[in-house]
Amino acid sequence: MTELEEFLATSPLCDTHEHLRSEDRWIREGPDILTDIFGAYLQADLHIAGASAEALSRLNDSSNPDLLGRFIGIREAWEHCRHTGYGRAALILAREVHSMELFDESNLHAANERLLSWRRPGGRREILRERGKIDHVQIDDFCWECTDDDGFFLQDLSWLDLSSGQVDGAALYEATGIEVRTLDDLDHAMAALFARYGPFAVAVKSQHAYRRTLAWRERSRSEAGAALESVLADLSVPQDARLCLGDWCLARGVELAIPLGLPIKIHTGIHAGNDRMPLNWVSSGLLSPLLARYPEATFILMHIGYPYSDEVIALAKHYRNVFVDLCWAWAINPLHATDFVRRFLRAVPANKLFAFGGDTRWPTGAVAYSIQARRGLAHALGSDVAEGFLSESEAIALAARFLRKNPYDCFPRLAKLSARG
Repeated sequence: MTELEEFLATSPLCDTHEHLRSEDRWIREGPDILTDIFGAYLQADLHIAGASAEALSRLNDSSNPDLLGRFIGIREAWEHCRHTGYGRAALILAREVHSMELFDESNLHAANERLLSWRRPGGRREILRERGKIDHVQIDDFCWECTDDDGFFLQDLSWLDLSSGQVDGAALYEATGIEVRTLDDLDHAMAALFARYGPFAVAVKSQHAYRRTLAWRERSRSEAGAALESVLADLSVPQDARLCLGDWCLARGVELAIPLGLPIKIHTGIHAGNDRMPLNWVSSGLLSPLLARYPEATFILMHIGYPYSDEVIALAKHYRNVFVDLCWAWAINPLHATDFVRRFLRAVPANKLFAFGGDTRWPTGAVAYSIQARRGLAHALGSDVAEGFLSESEAIALAARFLRKNPYDCFPRLAKLSARG
């Protein structure tokens, strides 16, 4: 093992994006060995490889104690997926987290017993810190609520619904005490959300590319007010009205985030799942008008915009307020992510890149994805050392920056927590 590989394998890293379930849900609803290894993103590859809906349903039925029988139903599809990024992450999870080599009955049951023993109070933190060497975790739980924390489990303030032009009046009233009837009411309710939860948030997060195009344009208050009237009157309003309201709400979210120093995380690129991705929605270049309109805001483009990753590099090179997160990218396509790092370094200042986020629900999966990311980054930087583009000491310094320093420099919440000790 080279000095660079050793550094990357053992150093703490920031996990800047997960959808981790709460500790209570981890204990009560957490995965069994099959749903842990073959769940999450690998389900999509298994489906594409030909696994039937019935086989996948049986695989995911944790109430069925026939572990081997549940596995056999997807075994052929699994053999087709072992080489994909999701498949490699599953192998890491099986071998290096669950100590499994073979998917036979005895190994499955032994690993399942170990996993069940980890589903206890404190188990999530122990797995992430001790097995994953993770500095902290930033969690998008698809909600506004953010609470004070101990510096390890941090929370994003979700702006997904509002950026999509979806206004849940009852939920806003419950959170803020403001009844939304007009655009002024909505404006006041959004300000109240930031006043209540913003001080405890690490960032604002929106993955509205799952619901609408990333293309954004500035909207007047009169346009947005008319769109809101339509949305409040009828949930089946035309998409144009939702786009208008979503554009206005996204801009107001950015404006409210700026004085709090909250970065805005935006999903770019490929969708999770299958059979429902309009590629013309997801290109990060569509965000250019928003990035230019708010130069004082900090934007984080997530998932390197795969497959449009060169657009992400161009935006990060051109806009001072744009940062890039490799979260999920190492699992989507490890070779693409490795090549992206090398292309990025030749175009963009090194302070603009974050190394890792697992984008998953359970701590075991996050650890496996983190191992995959460490090795991918070692491959990328090691290749540049081998070609003479970097010295090994330069590569280690860059690794330290991507793993931990850049996130700490970018997220004010981390600096406050660090100062608090």
